Amino acid sequence: MKAPSYRELKEVALKKGYQWLPFQLVNIRSVADKPNEFDDLLGIVDGTNVIWHTGTTNPGVHWLKNLLNPKGAAVLAEGQHLNAWVIGKHKGQYEALVQYAPLPVYRDGNKNDKSEQVGKPIYGQYGINIHRANPNAISKIIDKWSAGCQVRNNPKEHDEFMNLCKNSGVKYFSCILFNEKDFL
Repeated sequence: MKAPSYRELKEVALKKGYQWLPFQLVNIRSVADKPNEFDDLLGIVDGTNVIWHTGTTNPGVHWLKNLLNPKGAAVLAEGQHLNAWVIGKHKGQYEALVQYAPLPVYRDGNKNDKSEQVGKPIYGQYGINIHRANPNAISKIIDKWSAGCQVRNNPKEHDEFMNLCKNSGVKYFSCILFNEKDFL
């Protein structure tokens, strides 16, 4: 997937009616949506700079087939999520952005290996965090690393991300979750 420029991101966001903030997250869900692959882009807008990392916005195959919720695995709805995360600890273990406000998720309950957005999204507190996968190496497959969270597969990129968040002066973090189709 080609990473959009600052100008392209802002143009698409404003066309969709989203607020454009000086510091925000801009994640892009891949059209390919390959099962268990980190094929999405996770971005940070800091002023007029955009920093891109690889990651996922989808649950891994493990959680698509072994449901934590009987209604299905959580798939975060695309759109703008304002003031939805704060700095905290993912599962009480390490620094990440943790869900602060209710978020819309689709429930994918068909137990196949493809993450799907079916039906109407429902709002709630689901622990949809923004965190990393393996702490010691770049992860190649999602599997258990995401049950619906947005996850970086490179621990060094996660550290860079958290440093940017901590130094941003922002308390409540916002994210626009785009679809790659928005830029084609």
